[in-house]
Amino acid sequence: MVNDKAILVGVDGSQASYKATWWAANYAKHAGLMLQIVCAYSLPSYAAVSFDSTYTSMGDDSTAHLDAQEILSKAKAIADEQGVEAQTLIVTGDPSSVFVELSRNYNLIVIGNRGKGGLAERLLGTTSSSLPAYAYCPIIVVPYTDDDGKTLHLNNTIQRVAVGIDASQWGIKALEISAELSDVNGAELDVIDAVPGLQGVSDEDGVYDSYMEDLETMLAPVRQAHPDLKITKTIVPESAVSALTKASYDHDVVVVGSRGRGGFTGLLVGSTSQGLIQHSAGPVYVVPRKYVEAEKSRSDGMVDGISGVKKISVEIADSAAAEEIESSIDPRHAN
Repeated sequence: MVNDKAILVGVDGSQASYKATWWAANYAKHAGLMLQIVCAYSLPSYAAVSFDSTYTSMGDDSTAHLDAQEILSKAKAIADEQGVEAQTLIVTGDPSSVFVELSRNYNLIVIGNRGKGGLAERLLGTTSSSLPAYAYCPIIVVPYTDDDGKTLHLNNTIQRVAVGIDASQWGIKALEISAELSDVNGAELDVIDAVPGLQGVSDEDGVYDSYMEDLETMLAPVRQAHPDLKITKTIVPESAVSALTKASYDHDVVVVGSRGRGGFTGLLVGSTSQGLIQHSAGPVYVVPRKYVEAEKSRSDGMVDGISGVKKISVEIADSAAAEEIESSIDPRHAN
């Protein structure tokens, strides 16, 4: 059974993961959902490295476990600052594999991107690259810095949503999810159809009109389901990654489906997917192929059915620690 009352956010001690926690806490608060924070770690057989890159005894995970508790304590403090009481989980195992398995039991997982240093970069950095392609539920990847290394400012509410669409079942699902997301938040929805082959084509040829008619056909069910939703539709004569990356600068969330057959073909495979996730200036909401395929046949069993998961209670770090983290992940949110 899927836990549809909570969203999961992964933390690893990096500033990127704390920023993801901040964003996920606000999302959960406005959506009326519970927030669960998970820290996953594994001790390699060839070395035992803690989160701060110090070495511990071979086969002894006590230091890593204590590190995980401290990380969760800080993350919980960040959630508490946003008015959200979060549950905390520790999972032992390869983080990438752990999050793929956890994705079978949630409707949404949030992870950070561009983590820096130590075990954090090696573990959750890998997760942010691989998870969107293999997950069984939608994944939101929250950016930490821009291409120049400057800390990005993110809004704590969703007012504008962009979605990349094509005629595939994943593109249509992304459209449905983006419409629901926009409607619930009272946001505007910008529907973008990227068609690189239209570069240099004149409007007088009627080609744009043809694409616009097809786009309106796809939008018809959405307009019927959300009659009050403000929708803007655009045909963009450039690559999907370029179009959506530009949209990320003035939208609060960019939604995209994976492995479509149109303009977004292969978006989550290889360098194309990383182009969007790595360069986006805002959260990227990914609707994976496996999620669409498995939506009606999810495996039974909640988190407790996954090996290695431990629900733990951690004390909330003091407010000063939370304020210090918040000022570093986004100075404009500092108290």
